[in-house]
Amino acid sequence: MALNSYFCKLKEKMMTECKCEKVLPYDNQRGKTEQVEQMFDNIAGDYDPMNRMMSLFNDRDWRKKALLTLTKYQPQRMLDIATGTADFAISAYEQLEPKEIIGIDLSEKMLEVGRKKVEVKNLSKIITLEQGDSMHLRFDDNSFDAITVAFGVRNFADLKQGLSEMSRVLKPGGAAVILELSEPVNPVFHFGYKVYTKFVIPLLARIVAKDERAYSYLPESIAACPQGTAMTDLLGECGFSHAEFRTFTFGACSLYFAKK
Repeated sequence: MALNSYFCKLKEKMMTECKCEKVLPYDNQRGKTEQVEQMFDNIAGDYDPMNRMMSLFNDRDWRKKALLTLTKYQPQRMLDIATGTADFAISAYEQLEPKEIIGIDLSEKMLEVGRKKVEVKNLSKIITLEQGDSMHLRFDDNSFDAITVAFGVRNFADLKQGLSEMSRVLKPGGAAVILELSEPVNPVFHFGYKVYTKFVIPLLARIVAKDERAYSYLPESIAACPQGTAMTDLLGECGFSHAEFRTFTFGACSLYFAKK
């Protein structure tokens, strides 16, 4: 019993110490929320092409597979957190056809790009994009049938608070889908991942992006974010009754499905 108690406490301590909110984009003088907003404002114009190249053009397929897990729930009102340039929100409408999607993001410049894409698709009556903080969602309890987040939870200023807010605004019986970048577990793929993030991504950032630090922050924040069972355990702590995960592309991306 004492040994089990020790390992439980050790696991809890490791999860506490491994929080990605400790990894900051720029400096230690300001809070993470402010810095993440600045970072995405800086890279808004480069974000979509960089996303395609960094994921080796897999990101659209990852989103499609993630949304397939929501098909049987037929959500009518959805919330897309860290919506960025609205790729996930637009894909959610195209696959699931809900009546309403609200996308929130810290970065107004990312939202500006997203609104143009929504307008081109003639979806402005369905998809609304607004500036908002995932730590303090403005919505009432039990407001949404489904919640999506793509590549955003590692940027939360407080991961547990952000996940708890998601649980709060999700209706009982509703589902949340989280896509997040992750580190491959297989040693061979892990080595390739390290080479790619250390050498290839910085090179792409120098060629395409205006803020190189944003793309050195990327692998640092991925490494610090809970992955696999650590994330599903955390989702359970934050109010979800069931959570599971699977990985794509040799473990470079993880899909977390959580039900309230």
